[in-house]
Amino acid sequence: MNYVGIDIGSTASKVVVLGDKKTQFVLPTGWSGKETVDEIKKRLLCDGVDVDSDDTKVVATGYGRISVDCADKIVTEITCHGKGGSEIADGDCTIIDIGGQDTKVIIVENNFVSDFIMNDKCSAGTGKFIEVMANRLGVTIDELFDMAKRGETVKISSLCTVFAESEVISFIGKGAKREDIAAGVVDSVASKVTTLCNKKRLSNKIIITGGISHNEYFANLLSTKLKKKVECSNYGRYAGALGAAMLAKEL
Repeated sequence: MNYVGIDIGSTASKVVVLGDKKTQFVLPTGWSGKETVDEIKKRLLCDGVDVDSDDTKVVATGYGRISVDCADKIVTEITCHGKGGSEIADGDCTIIDIGGQDTKVIIVENNFVSDFIMNDKCSAGTGKFIEVMANRLGVTIDELFDMAKRGETVKISSLCTVFAESEVISFIGKGAKREDIAAGVVDSVASKVTTLCNKKRLSNKIIITGGISHNEYFANLLSTKLKKKVECSNYGRYAGALGAAMLAKEL
């Protein structure tokens, strides 16, 4: 048997397969969730996994989960990230999921989601905010973080992405160093995530999931602001898909 978890995010789609064929991969979501799902099916078939087979169970989650027509079950992101995140953390934890569309803080106790909060009213503090600012500075997201390490933080105070971008344009016009602006952008995101986290009682163990979950610099910055150790993980971006695959196995 194969158990497939598909997490269709707003910018990237993650797939995890457990069972006879163990694999994982990431694809850009693109403009059409349906086309992304078709591409995922082809990729899985090349890996020897047929989603239409009776020997395969599929659970879908994420922003575009309704596009996954081969899913045996559709499950919310909170549930899947809670299950996958606690598996990565090896037990109860707080999961900070910084996605393209929103940021979620999920508390897992006794292997169940006991509480959560999410910021989905504005892209500030999310992956989209980072992407917009990286584009404005003419760099990739990884390059933005690398520059931020070398910069002196300039204050970006706006709570709205549009106004924050205007601040960045103003800094550029005044001749501020790109490294300093990058540091300000990353610090702004960390501050917004910290504000969200401070509304909940955090666990002793805190991990980051999502597209920047591998970034040690950001994890250390969050640790400083929260005054608690925040751990990064190369596998963190797969948390939702992993949880979905684990739920598929329970089917």
